[in-house]
Amino acid sequence: MRLLLAEDNLRLQGLLTQALNAAGFGLDAVGTVADLQECLRSTAYDLIIIDLGLPDGDGLEALMGLRARGVATPVLVITARGTVDERVRGLDAGADDYLPKPFNNAEFLARVRALLRRPSDVIGPLIEVGNTSINVGNLEVVCGGQAVDLRLSERRLLALLMRRAGTLVPKSTLESSLSEFGRDVSSNAIEALVSRARRTLADAGSNVSIETVRGVGYILKDKA
Repeated sequence: MRLLLAEDNLRLQGLLTQALNAAGFGLDAVGTVADLQECLRSTAYDLIIIDLGLPDGDGLEALMGLRARGVATPVLVITARGTVDERVRGLDAGADDYLPKPFNNAEFLARVRALLRRPSDVIGPLIEVGNTSINVGNLEVVCGGQAVDLRLSERRLLALLMRRAGTLVPKSTLESSLSEFGRDVSSNAIEALVSRARRTLADAGSNVSIETVRGVGYILKDKA
């Protein structure tokens, strides 16, 4: 699983990065709203952790913008704004959980794990391309009303491509997004995942295609 942390306090950012890495999570850490948004354009994350007091913008407004664009990734807010009214505003803006500073690392990690266990029907809208859909929460793939039997790694790959259907997704982006528990995904592994996903989708009667742009990446299209 890959997480995104937006926290401008470098000391706290370092401590949380250390704790999350030790717990086995892949993590990208940034300190601004601009960097947060840039990461989200190139990588699909399983959880976003965001401080509201970022130097170039309000984290609450950034969160509301994500939800307005249909980003359903669970969000944990960490902030010094800890009054009841502020917590309510954060949850109403789209946060899935709200943890006031200062907090204990054990509680922080427990809340991260809890959000990652959240049932998919709470956080998982459908993405549809042609006659094929994927629930971004539980990664269930359906084609023509029938479930498609893909491996988890293939479903994660397909979700990344379907989120950006019709646009080029660089191979490096897929390698980064599919990395897990500190283990990198090789270029050859991505090619194998794409090949297996293509065969399974074709066998299921899917009218989506995954086109290779040699040496660059992949484009998922509706070929109907």
